[in-house]
Amino acid sequence: MEHILSGYKVLDFTHFLAGPTSTRIMAEMGAEVIKVELFPNGDAVRQLPFMKDGRSGYYVQQNRGKKSLCINVKDPKGLEIIKQLLKTVDVVTENYSVGAMARMGLGWEEIHKINPRIVMSSITAFGQTGPLSHLSGFDAIGQAYAGVTDMIGDPNGPPSFPMLGIGDVMTGVHALAAIGFALLHREKTGKGQYLDTTLLDSYFHCHEINVQIASCTKGAMVPTRNGSHHFALSPAGIFKGRKRYIFIAGLLHLWEPVAKAIGREDLLTDPLFETNELRVVNNEALVEIIENWIQSQESDEAALKILEDMHVPVAPILSVKEAMDHPHLIERGTVRTIKDPVIGEFQVPGMPLRFSDFPNDLPLEAACLGEHNREILSDYLAYSDRDIDALYAANVIKTEGV
Repeated sequence: MEHILSGYKVLDFTHFLAGPTSTRIMAEMGAEVIKVELFPNGDAVRQLPFMKDGRSGYYVQQNRGKKSLCINVKDPKGLEIIKQLLKTVDVVTENYSVGAMARMGLGWEEIHKINPRIVMSSITAFGQTGPLSHLSGFDAIGQAYAGVTDMIGDPNGPPSFPMLGIGDVMTGVHALAAIGFALLHREKTGKGQYLDTTLLDSYFHCHEINVQIASCTKGAMVPTRNGSHHFALSPAGIFKGRKRYIFIAGLLHLWEPVAKAIGREDLLTDPLFETNELRVVNNEALVEIIENWIQSQESDEAALKILEDMHVPVAPILSVKEAMDHPHLIERGTVRTIKDPVIGEFQVPGMPLRFSDFPNDLPLEAACLGEHNREILSDYLAYSDRDIDALYAANVIKTEGV
């Protein structure tokens, strides 16, 4: 099946989540992705739960559609294979610590000499330059340095730790955007280039209001975590219903339809709630009014319907399982059921990008460690079976679990 990136080839040195997100979406768009898994154990997430018969659901979710090459790049023969492969691909991606690729003999200068048309994407926590660049880090580390963690949680308690990979996935998509435009530039100029994408930059980019407020007020207004409600906009937050919590965004021009929906148009001219600034100051009283109205309705669903009919942005706070079962998410493929030869059928997040000319999802499977060693070496580099057998014997390459 053809897709929008069919014909493009990617050499993928990524592991864990941020980097594999970029290359997974590229695979879902039809690119041929060779995942380089370092000898002898490959990507560490092969050991993350859910596990069945040695197979990781985490690995399957993030690496469907990629070919696995398990290779010892510390061996000169292994390094030479990588250098030969670099001549045949369009993109090389990595998310090791700064300098790791160079120490392997695969820094940007060397790769650019081998293939001047190649686009190289590096993802790190803090970037290739700057005082923090020598530090390694996961999603939550970049989040902490970006002033994001401090904005999450109860103001009277410690910050909270989100239980999903927001930063890693977002950073992977930022890198994907850079790769796409770098390839577009290459089509016009014939030149490859180097891309430096970070968790810290991506997270800090999400401050839609906090940074400019702190700067414009010269620190007089300090953005702060505010529990279930926004610190600078009201009403905007999480309200307790009869059986579940509901998010209501009644900010600015949407305040009037909220007041009408709850039958309290008098609040529009009430001196406590007449402006956004007054509503923020008196938010606690306003929350009580709105929650009392929700709880007075026949059901939470009835309250939601009244607000929706007034075109107020509103949503029930769904659990993960409720979201997985929601007919809208299922119909659009936002949640997708895949089939793995070991684990069987299970649900994963679907392809988030939609293309009118390529409406169908590709039927992708995740590889066992080194499953495609022989195919890659023979098809890309014309190695004979004898040559490949010798590489296995010398522990340059490895296959496991096929």
